Amino acid sequence: MLTRRLLQLFVGLAMYGISLAMFIRAGLGLDPWDVFHQGVAGRTGLSIGVVVIIVSFLVLLLWIPLRQWPGFGTLCNAVLVGVFADVGLALIPTFSHLGGQIGLLAGAVLLNGIASACYIGARFGPGARDGLMTGLARRTGWSVRVSRTLIEVVVLAVGWLLGGSVGVGTVVYALAIGPLVQLLLPWFMVPAAIPPALVPEPGASELPAGPLAAVDPAGAEPLARKA
Repeated sequence: MLTRRLLQLFVGLAMYGISLAMFIRAGLGLDPWDVFHQGVAGRTGLSIGVVVIIVSFLVLLLWIPLRQWPGFGTLCNAVLVGVFADVGLALIPTFSHLGGQIGLLAGAVLLNGIASACYIGARFGPGARDGLMTGLARRTGWSVRVSRTLIEVVVLAVGWLLGGSVGVGTVVYALAIGPLVQLLLPWFMVPAAIPPALVPEPGASELPAGPLAAVDPAGAEPLARKA
């Protein structure tokens, strides 16, 4: 089980970084956080992968007042997505004709959805940006939707002002990624381990009620503990 989880985590993060490179090479607009990353990269001269890594660790500092704790997957996410984004940019050419751009954008959205389902389903903890969203929601009492919208509007606006790419790809990503991950996640979700003491006796109808009854899909901790 652990081997599968680790493999799924690393493959998912690698695909996520490659999908980011595909979005950039498509040239039709990025998701809000990557608009910000691209804008910062353009202003600083750093590669976008390096910017992704730096921003990830800066966002993790914001977890401290929210009393969020990173998991193993959180730290891997902070490093590997940026590394593979730069690898992808070195390998994937820029498309100058619209048909190629549309095809690359569609492939990027699909790969990003698979990658998200992979690393979320591995249950090693959320990414830095997702943890910021859920932590803010928990500490303020706002809904996750409100927290996410607020954060992404801010980073999108700042990224656009810095010169990041906003376009049809931004809208496509916003509309497609949620349903796509929801569709794919059951295929990649690793079942939560059940402590031996909670395994039902032969003939028992169900597990005892408790925190394991509801587990966070990101694998950080039981939802009951987050309340």
